[in-house]
Order: sequence, then structure tokens, then C-alpha cells
Amino acid sequence: MAHDAPAGRGRLLASTLPALLLLSGVIVYSTFVLVYSQLSSLAESWYPGYHQLREEPAPPDCDATAAPAAAPPSEAPAAEGDDILGDLLGDEPVDAGAAAKAAEAARQRCQERWDEYKGILVRRTDGVKRFRSIERMVEAVRDIGLDYQRHALVLLFLICAATATALRQHIALRPARSRLDHRVAEGMQFLATVLLAVSVWAHKGVEEAAGARAENSELFWIWTVGFGVMAAINLHGFLRPPADAPREAGLARAFLSVPLYTTMCLVAGLYFLIGERHPAGLSIYLGKLPEFARLYLQVGLYVWIGMLLKRTRLAEMVFDLVRPWKLPPELLAFVVVVGAALPTAYSGASGIFVIAVGAVIYEELRRAGARRQLALAATAMSGSLGVVLRPCLLVVIVASLNKQVTTDQLYGWGVKVFLLTAVLFFLASIITKQGKLSLGSPKEALPGTGRALVALVPYVVIVAALLFADHALLDAHLDENWAPYLLPVILLLILVYDRASARRRARAEGAPRPDGFGRSVERATTETTVHIGALLLLMGLSICLGGIVERADLMSLVPETFGSTWTTMALLVGVLVIIGMLMDPYGAVILVSATIASVAYRNGIDPVHFWMVVLVAFELGYLTPPVALNHLLTRQVVGDDETEEGLHEGASFWRRHERVMLPATVMAIALLIVAFGPLFFYQ
Repeated sequence: MAHDAPAGRGRLLASTLPALLLLSGVIVYSTFVLVYSQLSSLAESWYPGYHQLREEPAPPDCDATAAPAAAPPSEAPAAEGDDILGDLLGDEPVDAGAAAKAAEAARQRCQERWDEYKGILVRRTDGVKRFRSIERMVEAVRDIGLDYQRHALVLLFLICAATATALRQHIALRPARSRLDHRVAEGMQFLATVLLAVSVWAHKGVEEAAGARAENSELFWIWTVGFGVMAAINLHGFLRPPADAPREAGLARAFLSVPLYTTMCLVAGLYFLIGERHPAGLSIYLGKLPEFARLYLQVGLYVWIGMLLKRTRLAEMVFDLVRPWKLPPELLAFVVVVGAALPTAYSGASGIFVIAVGAVIYEELRRAGARRQLALAATAMSGSLGVVLRPCLLVVIVASLNKQVTTDQLYGWGVKVFLLTAVLFFLASIITKQGKLSLGSPKEALPGTGRALVALVPYVVIVAALLFADHALLDAHLDENWAPYLLPVILLLILVYDRASARRRARAEGAPRPDGFGRSVERATTETTVHIGALLLLMGLSICLGGIVERADLMSLVPETFGSTWTTMALLVGVLVIIGMLMDPYGAVILVSATIASVAYRNGIDPVHFWMVVLVAFELGYLTPPVALNHLLTRQVVGDDETEEGLHEGASFWRRHERVMLPATVMAIALLIVAFGPLFFYQ
């Protein structure tokens, strides 16, 4: 992961500043959406009939002052033969009175139109015009943000992916240490990025050959240039591995250092290129990322939120609440895992929360006397319980892709799943405890907790004031719709206070001066670029990997029905866990929505039940080898040395591998209960 050292000027200009501008632009755009909505509501209350006053009206195209046409002169009575001929031809005699009435009615309608026109002119006061000019400006900014959402995502994706590539910070099963590791990793990445660039260019050719101008066709050029830059970085890294890297042999271990996205890219790309002779396939499926630009921009915002949170003292101050109670390590691990559920829900995914505060959680558990394996287990699982709670972004994506379920239904059942997993983790902690469970004396603990609460009061006041202002001025709430856009602003203002108070305390104690607000934002954004690049690239290639399943039509091999809902559920559980082991959550949700969900529905599994099983199965997959994404992220924030030393602790197999066994056991039991328990009630 990113180093904590300040970024150089080149990186600030090429990566940190563009990412900051893009993320800030997304927040500004979303704010203008809210402001425009509020202006529209205020307009009708301040200026009734405002929809007529918004634009300069056009005068009616009739003349209300013209006299009605005179009645035609009467004619001599027609002969009897003429009447008979007129009847046969369908002619009717002209009614002079009816024509006059029609002319008068037309004149009155014209007069009404002129009266309405003059009334609008009178009501279009200077105040209305000034209000309309403000509304037009807000509307223009909103429309620009809407028109260029895809461009913003693609630019953020490529800038951050190139940053992670240059710093060799992509997610892999093991970090590259030797020169051979680096050469293998960089060489495979070079092949993958070249394959991506070729696929994008082929996709561009397909669109042009079809004779239809592709929407946002300039994105093809942006993708191609971005992947070309990444390929150049990989080539440089291949030719010049780190000078301090040891000359260590071992080709098999070296391939474990290849980033996960690279493996996904090569598998999917070679399938499309060789298996289907469809080189554009990789680009077509990667193009699904900007199709959901709003959701994936929210992923970037949540990562930024996590990094801003990391720069505050909030995590340490929350631990101050429980530290006076001297909880035993197992009980503290339970408190941490349960307490982390809500911030995980607001961070969008368990992996993002592990990146943000995993290091603090691990250090606090170790300080409380927790063995390394238990601390690693709790850190990896700290984000797992909150993915089913409001307003987790993963649930929003599920509901947006599947009309059979709503966020309210999923969040409602999510609370029950959260309580179940919390109880299971508590029982597992008690069963695996070492020593007695004892608490500190309330007489000693309560004053310490009270002081910690007092220290948190200013933070609570800041949050409450901002939430009240958002509700009163913008009618925005900290829910799944607006949390990604409101939280960065809240964290930035908290950071202003936090850094100012930290500097005051440092001056009073004569301690070294800590980072100020500006440097903290700079470092948080610099670290954000690496994490966004690693995560979004993994998500995008997960979608491409899922494209193989879709294009190969593997689901056609699955029977329409299995004859038993229990059998269907058992098969689905196995498949979903495997998907969770190999893919990131957002890409996996798209794959399951397109292929597997229909199998569940056809076999009588309730959609809400099915998606709760999916979410729990995914979390089990993220905690289970061979990939175990949450463990990989834990290793990156904690350090390789701590992880390796944990393998040598304990005499039994369980103790040596508790970091994997404990979370996997808890989530496996939870999955079995969630998957098969409800079947007793609706079968």
C-alpha cells in the first residue's frame, strides 16, 4: 500500500492534484443537484406558476382586435332540383349565425391568450428574472456534471491505476521482494495493459465499422492513452527492478506476486482474443464500469472518506472509550468487530474499512494483549458485519441491478443478519479464549470513559450541525443516496478541528508539531489514489472475468429447475462462495445479477433471501483462501513481518492459522443459517 511519506512534487501534480480535483468535482456536482432540487421547490412557493415565468414568453400569433367576419349575403332559394342534388353530394347550407358564433369564439380565445401573455409579462418581475438566472447557472453546472460523469470516472480510474502501477502497489497474493518477483510481475502487467489497449482500439474499430458514431467516442482515446502509459511504466519496471531487491530465485513464488487484476485480464483477454476471435470483448465488458459511473465514483469517494478518517484521531478516541475497562483480548475483538459495522456500512465495503483503520485496530488489540493471530483475524473481519447495514453501497448496487428487491427490504433483513453474525462471533471468541474473562473496575473505568466522551463532544457537535444544515437547506440525509457526497465534507471539517486541536496540544506539551489540515488532506488524497487505482482496476477486470461466464453461456448448462429448493440452495451457496474467493464484490454482483440470480428465482427462492445469501457468501469468500481479499488488505496495512510472525505463534493448527480459521468459521456458520434457515418457513 501507499507509503506514509510525503509525495514528491511530480506525484502531486500528476496524481494527487488531479484526483483531488476530480473527487471534489463530483461532490460539487452532487451539491448542485441538491441545490437545483431545492430551487425548484422554492420557485413554486415564491412565484406561483413559475413554470410559465422561467422563459421569456412568445406573443400569440393571432389578432384579438380584428372584427369578426361579416355573415355571407343571403341567396335566393334554391330550386327543388338543386336541393335534391345537394343532398346527394352531401352539401349543407351555410348557417350564417353559427359562422358568426365560431368567429367570435376564436376572437375570445385569442383575447384570452393575449391576456395570459400580458399577465406573464407583468409577473416576470426583476426578482423572477434574477432567480431564473441563478437557477440557470445551477442547472448548467448540474448538466455539465451529468454529461461528463463517465469522463470523470475514466480519468480517475486511469490516473489512480497508473499511480498504483508506478508504485508497485496493486493487490497480489504476496508482495514482490526479489528482482525475479518484480520482473515477473511487471512483465505480466505489461502484457495485460497492452492487451487492454489493443482491445479498446479494436472496440473503436467495431463501433466505426457499424456506421454509428459511438456516444462519448473520445473515451476510446482516453482509455488507449491511459493503458499505453501504464504499459510504459510496466516496461520500465521490468527493465529496471528495484536496486535493493535481492537476487532470489523461485519462479513459482514469483508468479504469486503477479497482481490479481493481471491474472483476470489475461484470462479474460485471451479467451476473447483466441477463443472467440473477438478482441474488442475485453473493452466492451470494461465499458460497463462507466455505464455505472455514479456508483463507481462513489467507491472512489468512500476510499477518500476512509483515508480522511485515517488522518483524524477519531479511531484512537473511540478506543479511549473502552480502554479504561481493560477488556480481555477476545472480548475487545468482539467489541471492535461489532463496533466497526456501522462505519463499514458508511465506507461502502469491508475492504475499504480495513484499509482505512485496520492498522489502528491491529495496534489497539495488540496493546490489549491480543495474540497476533487473533488481532489479524479481528482486523480482517472488522468490515465484514457492516456490509448488510444501511447505507452500504454494495446493497445499493444490488437493488439498482435487480428490480425484484429494494434497498429497504435488503437493509431490513440485513439488521437480522448482522445480529446473527455478531452473536456467532461472540460465541466463537468465548470458546477460543485464553484465560479468564474479566473487566476493569467500574469505579476506575467510568471516569476514563467519561473523559473520552467529553473529548468526543466537539466532533459530535460538528457532525450534528452539518447534518442539520444539510437537512434544513438541502433536504439531504446521511442515507444510501447522499452519504458518499456528504461524508467527505463532514470529514474535511472534522479534520480542520482535529488538526488545530492536535497542534494546540503539541504546543502545550512541547511535542513535535503534527501535520496541519493542508498536509493531512494532501497525504490522505495521495494515499487515496493508490487504493482507488488498485480497487477500481480489480473491479473492472472482475466484470471482464464475469463476461467469460456470460459469453460462454455456461448457465445454459444448468437445468431450468432442480426439483428441490434445498438442492438449488446448496449448489448456489457453493458457487457464490467460490465467486467471492476470486472476485471483488462489485464485479461479482454484476456477474451474479446477469447469470445466477435467475436460477434462484426459477427454483422458488425468494429474491430478498437469495441476495442476503449472496452478501454473506461473498464476505465468507473474502475471508477464505486462495485469494482472501480482506486478509490481503490486512497484510498490506499491518505489514508482512507481523503476518509472518503470527504463523509461528501457538502450538495447535488452529492457533497458528486462527486469523483465517476464526473469521471463516463464523461466516460459514452464519451462511448456513442464512441460506437454509428461511427455507423451513416458506417451503
